[in-house]
Amino acid sequence: MRILVTGGAGFIGSHLVDRLLRLGHSVVVLDSFDPAYDPALKERNVAGLSIELVRGDIRNPEVVRESMHGVEVVVHLAAKAGVRESLQTPLLYEEVNVQGTMILLDVLRERPGTRLVFASSSSVYGARNQGPFDENDAADAPVSPYAATKRSGELLCHAAHAGWGLEVSCLRFFTVYGPRQRPGMAISKFIRGIIDDEVLPIFGDGSSIRDYTWAGDVVNGILAAIHSPVPYGIYNIGSGNPIRLDELVSLLSELIGKEARIERQGVQPGDVPMTYAKIERAKTSLGWEPTMSLREGLRQTIDWARAQ
Repeated sequence: MRILVTGGAGFIGSHLVDRLLRLGHSVVVLDSFDPAYDPALKERNVAGLSIELVRGDIRNPEVVRESMHGVEVVVHLAAKAGVRESLQTPLLYEEVNVQGTMILLDVLRERPGTRLVFASSSSVYGARNQGPFDENDAADAPVSPYAATKRSGELLCHAAHAGWGLEVSCLRFFTVYGPRQRPGMAISKFIRGIIDDEVLPIFGDGSSIRDYTWAGDVVNGILAAIHSPVPYGIYNIGSGNPIRLDELVSLLSELIGKEARIERQGVQPGDVPMTYAKIERAKTSLGWEPTMSLREGLRQTIDWARAQ
């Protein structure tokens, strides 16, 4: 199968590309190598891989069209990521995440039969204090531009399904972690900070809860969606076992063997008190479920960070 992965040089994308190649698929990667973090890290992710690499932006219809030749499935991971950053540059997030997705869908309109897996986010559920989050729950009160753009992407995908017959699976990822994670993400910063004996800024009182999901489990979810096509579906891809922030820091300290130095700071705008995935739909419809424990996943991530 020939598969296009937008954002394929990034964290999740590069893990997916590695797996697709091992499975014998032909892979096209479309990536702009956005400088939101060091592009050299993304270059390293795809160096030496037997892929067709298209360097370009999903906001460019001709680049998107060029990358689509012979493709049977598109996995759309390319996006401006980050809740807090989206509060600073909301127009850029709208351009890339909404307009870019619409351009991709418009090109797919010209290619009947090509299927789409769209990367959404747990942030679409908004600020909630009770879980787990069900795919049928309302997702109409985002608290950041990033969350709003991801929900917009889901709705655009549904419109493309209803209007053009596009087959789409939307996967709501819950706080993905593992080797190659973006440097600005909490687990990456905490691991590096504890190893280097730096002070860790902890926002809030440590009671916020997150459903951390191993990158390999997310890749398995994407593969399950590729091989279980539906007319249109939304699936939570999470561990289903959330943990408090203060408990996460304690676990990292234990695994690294050094006490974390913590500095308490105020709650950040756009942050939510909880993410917590109900994953029964993905289990039933996709035959998918997470396999990695948080302790083992963190251990492997720490080993990777120490080797860098």
